[in-house]
Amino acid sequence: MSTSEKDGTHKDNVQQRLEEARTVRRIVVIVLTVLAGILIIAGISGYLYVSSALKPVDPSDDTKVAIKIPMGSSTSQIANILEENGLIENSMIFRFYIKFNNATEFQAGEYELSPSMKLDEIIDALQTGKVLKEPVITVTIPEGKTVEDMAALFAEKANISEEEFLDKVNDRKFVEKLIDSYPSILSDTILDPEIRYPLEGYLFAATYEFYVEDPSVESIIHSMLKKTQAVVEPYLDTISERDMTVHEALTMASLVENEARTEEERKTIAGVFYNRLDVGMMLQTDPTVLYALGEHKDRVYHKDLKVESPYNTYYVTGLPVGPISNFAENSLQAVLKPTDTDYMYFIAADDGNIYYSETYEEHMELTEKYLR
Repeated sequence: MSTSEKDGTHKDNVQQRLEEARTVRRIVVIVLTVLAGILIIAGISGYLYVSSALKPVDPSDDTKVAIKIPMGSSTSQIANILEENGLIENSMIFRFYIKFNNATEFQAGEYELSPSMKLDEIIDALQTGKVLKEPVITVTIPEGKTVEDMAALFAEKANISEEEFLDKVNDRKFVEKLIDSYPSILSDTILDPEIRYPLEGYLFAATYEFYVEDPSVESIIHSMLKKTQAVVEPYLDTISERDMTVHEALTMASLVENEARTEEERKTIAGVFYNRLDVGMMLQTDPTVLYALGEHKDRVYHKDLKVESPYNTYYVTGLPVGPISNFAENSLQAVLKPTDTDYMYFIAADDGNIYYSETYEEHMELTEKYLR
């Protein structure tokens, strides 16, 4: 090989090594950039995760959650109890937080804590053995109340206006978020434009306690829906077995609630309603007329029965478009396990009794005797 050929080959080898070195450097830069990006993303994600875990689970939820811390419980056991009851986001983060703050000497006992509490408030309660502070506001919602009735009660007790409450329960965007938050009980059915209030029948009758002077309407509604969810969820399989939707079951429960007071009466009336539905008869229950009219009256007159409303069961066949009030749990139980009866009619007499009949002729005789 000549000298010139050797020089050319040498230059080619040097050029090739330089190209390889540049390629290696590019690969190293790319790999390091990707790794740096991964580390940055992991760091940000980790920060957001820990930051979220240190915040209250739900700042708007003042609902009391009863827990028991057994004697001799370790911090890990306590953290698990809190996480299982929805009082903290993450038990591991809670344990690290305890260790970092040198928090010790938790007291065994029974506590009532809230998802709105900060970690420091929970730790303080567990260290001092104190339960959640006494409620500032207590509001009792009886059975058979409408959304409008509830608005009046909260306006009286909770420093909010009726208009504010009613505007919120009719806020479509808010209701859509609630449907996403409570899918086991709420569905798009409640957005039917013919329904007066989407949450009618879904705000359970109970005593609600709040720990601030001015609870938001949102926090009030969440508290009530969580109660409804807790009551209704155990019956979901039974509702499905009866080939009903939750909306239909709660609608029927609201009718039973307004027609009877005792458990046995509710079961029998539920049986009458099913008998009518089975043969395509109108339910013709007076409380639906009053709801359609938007009035509280001692007696429904013949002219009232003609009101054209999807709630009026003298006007529509089958169930009304939605519930006409909230309900007691035994009204829902009556709907799901009614008395097997041949009765097709009943009247609620002025003497406080309910009289049943199998035929229209018997029904008219009882009506003539007890209502005229």
